[in-house]
Amino acid sequence: MSTTEVENFPGFPEGITGPDLMDRMRAQALRWGARSVAEDVESVDLSVRPFVIRGNETTMRAHAIIVATGATAKRLGLPSEERFWSAGISACAICDGASPIFKNREVAVVGGGDTALEEALYLTKYASRVHLLVRGGSMRASRAMVDRATAHPMVDIHLNTSVVDALPDVKGRMGALLIKDAISGEERELPARGLFYGIGHTPNSGFLGGQIEVGDGGYVTVGPGGETSVPGVFAAGDLHDTAWRQAITAAGAGCASALAAERYIAEHGLFVDAPAGGDGASAESAPHPPRATSSEERAASGRSASEDYGSGSERSGSERADSRTEEEIFDVTETRHRGQYALRKLYHESDRILAVLYTSPTCGPCRTLKPMLSKVIDEYADRIHYVEIDIVADADMAEAGGITGTPTVQIFYKKELEHTVPGVKMKSEYRKLFDAILESATA
Repeated sequence: MSTTEVENFPGFPEGITGPDLMDRMRAQALRWGARSVAEDVESVDLSVRPFVIRGNETTMRAHAIIVATGATAKRLGLPSEERFWSAGISACAICDGASPIFKNREVAVVGGGDTALEEALYLTKYASRVHLLVRGGSMRASRAMVDRATAHPMVDIHLNTSVVDALPDVKGRMGALLIKDAISGEERELPARGLFYGIGHTPNSGFLGGQIEVGDGGYVTVGPGGETSVPGVFAAGDLHDTAWRQAITAAGAGCASALAAERYIAEHGLFVDAPAGGDGASAESAPHPPRATSSEERAASGRSASEDYGSGSERSGSERADSRTEEEIFDVTETRHRGQYALRKLYHESDRILAVLYTSPTCGPCRTLKPMLSKVIDEYADRIHYVEIDIVADADMAEAGGITGTPTVQIFYKKELEHTVPGVKMKSEYRKLFDAILESATA
């Protein structure tokens, strides 16, 4: 979900972005009857049968579970890392690279694997120069990636180089890096407005609470088909993959786990027939694959069933021929809007809470957040105005808002900025912020 161009996935000769690939996979799963629930899993109880999965709003029981929670990018732990985190330092170039603070500036990427080189090449779209800092004497990336990075005129490769710290400029913003030559021991400053980490990942297995066997580094120990130490629990993808970490190998592992889970359920007589439609037919007897509803399709693309944008929206069919200006299209009575004209108008005229979501076209977490946040917006109906801002299309607006990464949600009320919320949070956190504003307004 946080990969830029996927070039080695079968069926896409021209390549495809990670978020777009995930959207297509999700839409295909929904078409065949899968149910998607966008919320965080808080705990899993594997001591009971069926297993219990608890989210922040939903509790489910299952005879088999496939865990595919991936891995989280590692940090360097620099002395000023927290000071500049999301304000110069990032672990996701495709989430934050398009931010105005990096435009036409020098930035750096630390790491020597495929991830680091991929991020360095992606950043050349926005930065004036990209410094690739490799701690060893050679790069671990594939030969194709090394060749691309070496040949790119905007990428400078520094071997045997480590980062000591990030340094502020005269305005207190991140302006340079203190780097160290591993051979000579010499330290020097390198101009850099941003620093992006590409130094590996930590598997997201901690939430399982030690209920299944893990190996070195927290990677889940698996057998054939992704079988874990607990019968009926399977793992797939980067959660157990310490060697390849490719989209296609993760997809293959997911398929193997799905087949193994199905076999496990069948062997233990745990299948439950569910109607495929209103006629009560079973899923196996359905003559055609179930068609996803419009709401499911919109959720798969990061939109909810009720997300019919007003001003600045993407339109199709006859709407594309609409020659009206944004001013003529704008309707203050609508809840959802896009673009800076709508934001400017609502900032000055809205008597509701104003929630602004800043996104970028290649941001995977943005597509995760959109349907979640949209469901929350639905709950507040005419008490909230919601505007989506693309930080690439509306870079000036993003810069004026001080946006340093995506996704970011800013919440305004009566022209006052009440909250800035970076990243993806649970739905309950957004509700809490909205409720607090509404309560204070009626007090």
